[in-house]
Amino acid sequence: MSAEPNDVTQPERPPARRDVEDKLPRGIWVRLLVYVFAGHLVAAFIYLLFTLGASRG
Repeated sequence: MSAEPNDVTQPERPPARRDVEDKLPRGIWVRLLVYVFAGHLVAAFIYLLFTLGASRG
């Protein structure tokens, strides 16, 4: 059985992985929001400490 020249099959291309390459996973977004929120809370607390310390002196 010889293959005809017209019977050449093209290799299938894998499905596009656009979701993995273009978008961050949901867990990273949640962690980023928690870190930003916690960072702002710590910064606000430190600012409050300095403000209260300056008003007592």
